Amino acid sequence: MRLLAVTVSVGAALLVMTAPGYAAGGDAIFKKNCASCHYTDGPAKEKTIADQLAKKGPELWYAGSKFKKDWLVAWLQNPKQIRPLKYNSLSDVNKGDHPKQSAGDAAATADFLMGLTSAEVKAGVITAKVTPQAKAIFGKKMPCGGCHEYSEKGEVRGGKSGPSLAGAGKRLNPDWVNAYLANIKVFKPVRDMPDFASALNPKDIEGVAAYIATFE
Repeated sequence: MRLLAVTVSVGAALLVMTAPGYAAGGDAIFKKNCASCHYTDGPAKEKTIADQLAKKGPELWYAGSKFKKDWLVAWLQNPKQIRPLKYNSLSDVNKGDHPKQSAGDAAATADFLMGLTSAEVKAGVITAKVTPQAKAIFGKKMPCGGCHEYSEKGEVRGGKSGPSLAGAGKRLNPDWVNAYLANIKVFKPVRDMPDFASALNPKDIEGVAAYIATFE
């Protein structure tokens, strides 16, 4: 009877540890190390500019829809600047002092964050692709490079007021980029970035998202 009880207990423990979506460890690590700067309980909370300025870091309630997991695990272990300027600043340089995590903590935290998704993001819509029209919209019509850095022919160019798009193909889920451009108010009700849905048709938005997905 004792052997049976031990077997059942071990089996139950393994079931909990391997259950889909189990990331209690990552949740605890995030609360301890990350929650003072980032919030994960969506939807978006910002209603005024003051709300936005009070934030110390980007909201992460849709992190699982936004990021690619392999990139996220690697970045948490060795954070590199995504924003040239400090968050919520148009003048202060980003010091690049985001805390590092161990490999185990990074994997657990990424598991937790990848479980935070938005129904607004539809999977399998965007495939990385360069078209002349999308390139012209990104570079001239809008132009996105006025605020965002990007890499072209091995050279990083563009503005510094927004997050860099250099390496976006490895960092960002292109389906999230498409959803973000198509309905930005869901993700960022208070923002500096224009509402592209009022200026571009859905096909053009998809084209720009596909173009950004090629950025290395």
